Amino acid sequence: MDTLSRNKIISKAEYRKSIKPYLRNAGKTVALCHGVFDLVHPGHIIHLEQAKAMADVLVVSITAAEYVRKGPDRPYFDDEMRMKVLAALECVDYVMLSEGYTVDDIVECVEPDFYVKGEEYARAEDDITGKITEEKTLVERHGGKIRYTTGQTFSSTNLINTALAGLTDEVRCHMEDFATRHSMQEIREFAKKAEALKALVVGDIIIDKYTYCDVQGLMSKDMGYSARIQSSEEYLGGSVAIARHLSSFTKQVTLLSVMGEEKELSERISKELSGAMQLKLLHSSRFPTIIKHRYLTRNAKREEYRKVLAVNNIPERMEYEKEIREKFLEDLTEELEACDVVFLCDFGHGLIDEETIKLIQEKAKYLVLNCQTNSSNHGLNIITKYTRADVFVVDQQELKLAFPVHAGEEETGLRKLSAHLHGNGWLTRGSLGAYGIHDGEIKDCPAFTLTVKDTVGAGDAFFSAAGLYAAAGAPIEVGTFTGNIAGALAANIVGNKEAIEKVNVLKYANTLMNV
Repeated sequence: MDTLSRNKIISKAEYRKSIKPYLRNAGKTVALCHGVFDLVHPGHIIHLEQAKAMADVLVVSITAAEYVRKGPDRPYFDDEMRMKVLAALECVDYVMLSEGYTVDDIVECVEPDFYVKGEEYARAEDDITGKITEEKTLVERHGGKIRYTTGQTFSSTNLINTALAGLTDEVRCHMEDFATRHSMQEIREFAKKAEALKALVVGDIIIDKYTYCDVQGLMSKDMGYSARIQSSEEYLGGSVAIARHLSSFTKQVTLLSVMGEEKELSERISKELSGAMQLKLLHSSRFPTIIKHRYLTRNAKREEYRKVLAVNNIPERMEYEKEIREKFLEDLTEELEACDVVFLCDFGHGLIDEETIKLIQEKAKYLVLNCQTNSSNHGLNIITKYTRADVFVVDQQELKLAFPVHAGEEETGLRKLSAHLHGNGWLTRGSLGAYGIHDGEIKDCPAFTLTVKDTVGAGDAFFSAAGLYAAAGAPIEVGTFTGNIAGALAANIVGNKEAIEKVNVLKYANTLMNV
């Protein structure tokens, strides 16, 4: 057709201001297709040609790279290249960039007569994002209808994973083997079961303060760094971060903890979290809320961060007031009766004492345990002080403190810990991935990304996703898979600035299963 603009790649403002009025005045009908279009293949061509046959004009929008939720290393091609390829197709009249996680901005701009999806979206329950029903409602509100194309289905993700080496050989080989025993449908079914679980999170509230700076060099008269401060941010960490991760998978999350009496912080926590979970927080007048302050510098060429210095306000011995301790145990007893699974995150700062451990080990219906080692409690907070866990998560340092072994003997240490706790679990190994143990049998899983911004929140994300899947009845191997996905996503979030989301975990799982 004779289009108004010779340039097919256009902005939303340009379409809204001049192209849409022109097409309406000319009585032209418009079809809209939307997707990532990372690697255009025959299935896309068939889909777009069928869409064009439904209307006079075909508009295609792509999701901007920063909003693509298929894993840290996707999309394979950048925004400009993906739009350029689509614009080269004869059946496509206009190409636009969608700057959001949903297509809402494009639908509201274009107001298409037909919003065209592939036949795999015809059943709403098959849509991983869960957005197709909302998209249909939005399209109809703007006077359009949703239509579905038919034709042979291909997978850009599969082609990128294999032909373009979008996955490392190690990950691809692992996933080919994993896919012989598990399916994407199974992964989604366990996510559905997790929605029904009532989860209790018990552990310290920690504020992660990040101060970004430019390191100028060593001080002229000393051996310390000299740096220029750029900016500071504070993130809700510790047990709060874990509760936020879980709240994306189940809306029945309760957070039980003790914090200081800081009014502004209390209001912030209430404002940000009260809609996502139930808060049972006690306030101590004796101790302030824990703050871990990290000073970081950013790599000048890529978004990676290096920690220069860390300080904290943790007292050597944190013993809460008697009335606070009694109320905490009272609330804990009540919540243990009501919940299906307990996530015990023992950061070793004083909240989890012997009486708390005894109560949880006796009363928890299903216990997910993490006992962390850090610079302030090194050698004092060892997981072997527990004797029961249905599943547990430790890192390499924590395992070595519990059962001193060389790196090549980690499997031996993991088996000893599993026997000690009478449960199954995981050993996280950083860039080496993770081990999962079930009834003495150990299976390894490689790391799903080596692209890292900040590893601070990766372990908590693994703990949350793997533990919840296990509580929902998933095999340990599936827990390792989802935990590694959560860890990979969290490693590309600075600190605990954002929680991982179920939809992102499922979409990344779908990416990895396409081998």
